[in-house]
Order: sequence, then C-alpha cells, then structure tokens
Amino acid sequence: MSRLLHLCTALALLPLFSSLPQAHAREIPRPASHVDADGPYVFRDGGHLQAAWICDDKVRRSTAAAPDATATIAPQCGFPFAVNVLPPAHPTAAVLPAADRIVALSDIHGQYGLLVRLLRANGVIDAQNRWALGTATLVVAGDVFDRGPQVTEAFWLLYSLQQQAAAAGGAVHFVLGNHETMVLYDDLRYVNPKYLRSAQLLGRSYPQLYGPDSVIGQWLRTRPVLLQIGDTLFLHGGIAPQALALALAPDQTNAAYHASLGTPREQVKADPAIAPLYDGKTSPIWYRGYFNGQLDTAGVQQVLEALGIKRIVVGHTSMPHVSSFHDDRVIAIDSSIKNGENGELLFIEDGQLSRGLIDGSRHPLAPGVIEP
Repeated sequence: MSRLLHLCTALALLPLFSSLPQAHAREIPRPASHVDADGPYVFRDGGHLQAAWICDDKVRRSTAAAPDATATIAPQCGFPFAVNVLPPAHPTAAVLPAADRIVALSDIHGQYGLLVRLLRANGVIDAQNRWALGTATLVVAGDVFDRGPQVTEAFWLLYSLQQQAAAAGGAVHFVLGNHETMVLYDDLRYVNPKYLRSAQLLGRSYPQLYGPDSVIGQWLRTRPVLLQIGDTLFLHGGIAPQALALALAPDQTNAAYHASLGTPREQVKADPAIAPLYDGKTSPIWYRGYFNGQLDTAGVQQVLEALGIKRIVVGHTSMPHVSSFHDDRVIAIDSSIKNGENGELLFIEDGQLSRGLIDGSRHPLAPGVIEP
C-alpha cells in the first residue's frame, strides 16, 4: 500500500475539498409509510446466516445453519428466487485476459424489472432469470443503489448470476459506482424512501444493512472500481489525466477503495491518502470530462496510450443510448435505465461494438454529442 499512498498523496494536491459533492444540495427523504416487500437481508452470525424480509410492512426472520458459510435461503417476499449464499468472496484481479464476448450496462438504480426485461430480450438470462450467455462475460459498471424501488432484488440477481455464469465457464463482474460508495458512507440523499422504512423496521441504519457482516455488504467490499478485460477498461466514471496514477496501479487502487468503503464522509474529505479516490470531479467514480469538453480526443488518446488499452467503457453520465465518443475510444453505457422507461446493452464481440435494445434488436452505437 506504500506505493498507492505515495500516489494518492501526490494527487492530494488537487483542489479536493471544493470538488467533493456537497451534502446540503439535497435533503434525505422521509421514510416511506409502508413497505410491501423487501429482502432478503442476510447477515453472518458465527456459524449461522440470519435472514430478514419486510413483507406487508412486517419483519420476517429465519436462521440457516452455515458452518461452512454456505446455505440456501428460500424466498419469502422481495427477491422471488432462492438465494445460494457462498463463503465470503475474494477481490477480483484488476486486469483480466481478453474475452471473446462481453456484454455491459450500468446505472441500474433499483430498476430491477427493466433490468430483467433487457437481459431476457438480449439472451443474457432465460425466462427463469438464470444465466443463458454461456462462456460470455457480463460487466455492470456501477450504481445499483438509490433512486428506484428494487435495489435489493437487483443485487441478489447479480450475486446469483455471478455463480451461474462461473459454473458455465463465463463471468459476471460488478464494478463499484459512486452511489455504492455514497450509501456505504451514509450519504442517503438519493435513497428510495422504501429502504429507509425497511431500515427502521429492521433496527439498523440503511448503511448497516450492507455492513461488513452482511452477505451483499461483504461482496461489495470485494468488487473492483477499475477492471481491465483485454484491451478495454471498465469503470463507473472515468480516468482523468490528473488521476492517471490511480489507473496505473489498479490492484492497489481497488484495494484502497475496499479498505475505505464505509469511512465517514467527513473523514474521507480530511484524509489526503484517500480523498483522491472520492474527488467529485476527477476520481474514477465521478469523472465526466469525456463528455463536456474538458478532455479532447487527443487527450483521451494520451490516457489510453499511458494505460496501454484501446478503449474505456464508463457509466455515470446519462445518455439516451449506448454511445460512442472520441472515435470509439470512450463508450458511454449509462443508457438512462434509472428512469425506468428504457435501457440498452453494449456488446463487444470479437472486437466489434454494437448495442442491444429492450426489444432484443441490435444496432450500431449511437454517435455521442459533446455538451460543454
């Protein structure tokens, strides 16, 4: 970690504090008055797994013996399928070999129903929501948390698909977004009121529902921020030239995020060793400079050459379609799923790029428009 500390300390010369998002810009919503269905929330307790649901605004609980940290949790309400809980995951390597077929999307924001429609229409999952893409790879570039009403279901679907894909020789990767880090450090301005009510009923804060003792919380603490597959780098926001050092040490940067997740926001701001990871303008989870004129095509090419890659695929900045910027050097995959109306997938197949629509049809990438 000493090398990363050195890199981050150098980056701390940036105007960090002025660029971190300000908490007072939006108020935390009031909890909902009623929760129809939510869960499960699964916690490790010694050799047992404790599961909890909110069904018709009432808490239901169950305990499963898990001496080897493995158990199956039957559905009660919320996520409609049994959950196969595995032992705690290990962090994913930041750099992986090329894959012949990659499908990518981002910024689900609790829109589980739309996510399922999109994945079914494009053959990623079958009618029972099971993995159907064989040895291919699915990458989700962050932001399952916040806004929409089915965050819990979306996380369990991805958790389950990761197991099913691995069994088929494929892979599912979830890359952390800024909203994952925000919820874990208790910035709840964008949380759907439903989940604040769930937290009240379960006697925990909302971040504690995803604490280190929870199955999904532990899983999140092992997910990467930077993930390179072959010649393509996937991340939520982007690589700013000022933060290039973070991308040059991806495993160390991912480890620094893992260690800092859940650190209180004010402590993040005050610590020069980790503040660059959360900088609201230049960090990998927040950067938008590819789309607003901050960085031109020549500047993007310099970043790619420094990293030895062909393209960068990012979410975070909402588009009407999966779009190409800077002559296919940057692909924007936040197709506004968060609005609950439409969404698209990126396909990278033997180096060829296309987008899959909600009706299952394929089209070329949409041309991106720079908006200063």
